[in-house]
Amino acid sequence: EIRGFISVTPPAVTHDFTFLAPCPASGLIVHGEDDTAVPPDSVHKLVERLSIQKGVTIDVDVVPGANHFFTDHLDQMVERVSAYLDDALPEETPEPLFE
Repeated sequence: EIRGFISVTPPAVTHDFTFLAPCPASGLIVHGEDDTAVPPDSVHKLVERLSIQKGVTIDVDVVPGANHFFTDHLDQMVERVSAYLDDALPEETPEPLFE
């Protein structure tokens, strides 16, 4: 079961993320504004496809000036992922599903 996901510079040009279809999940996509390897348009199309699933929310965070590798912008990407995890994860550790 997928409870959520974080994707940084998703390969939206080469993958359609259909692996999420059986387990619709909300998530975060972080993308660099100046990413030439994965065009912003392909990321927007991916977000549209994922967002049509019932109950799914896709948060998109575009890092201004960042390229595909977040050169000189790695700290901003890490801060955004950390903030998302702080909001998304429960304060207490849940019981394991299996022992």
